[in-house]
Amino acid sequence: MKPYRYIYLAIAVIILASCESTLKSQPDAIPATPLQKTVTLDNNFKIASGQTFYVPVYSHIYHHNRQEIFELAVTLSIRNTDLTNPIIITSVRYYNSEGKLVKQYLERPIQLEPLASTDFFINRNDTSGGLGANFIVEWVAQTEISEPIVEAVMIGTDFQQGISFISPGRVIKSQNNNKRSPLK
Repeated sequence: MKPYRYIYLAIAVIILASCESTLKSQPDAIPATPLQKTVTLDNNFKIASGQTFYVPVYSHIYHHNRQEIFELAVTLSIRNTDLTNPIIITSVRYYNSEGKLVKQYLERPIQLEPLASTDFFINRNDTSGGLGANFIVEWVAQTEISEPIVEAVMIGTDFQQGISFISPGRVIKSQNNNKRSPLK
């Protein structure tokens, strides 16, 4: 019976060693995003175009006939699609299902350079927004530019189950001070 004991011991060591190496290969922390460039909008700043986006997000969804809640992490992504001009993000606000302000993300406006992007994150354990949460994002520019992409990515994993999906932002207000047709 001694040979079987060594075989079982060897198998146990191999399994433990493979589990340990898997854990070590995972990163310790998520890398920090680049610093956001804050700007001051004074009276000389002429707004040529701008928009307000509504972005629906979900801090959780129901499953098993609404008997269980599946919590989700949310990443709001704002991307400047213009090839040559920056945009100024003036406001990023997070509202709950009742329409109450939960968090304002910007103390001061930030500038997004051409083709640059920025993001805002809500931890999956933060359910303060509820099922009907949303972001309101406002931006302006000094020239007419291509419309930015504003969308949210939701993701959640538990055991061997995972879910992810996007939620595109919708323009609810446009601003155009040029004598051209308004942005759509």
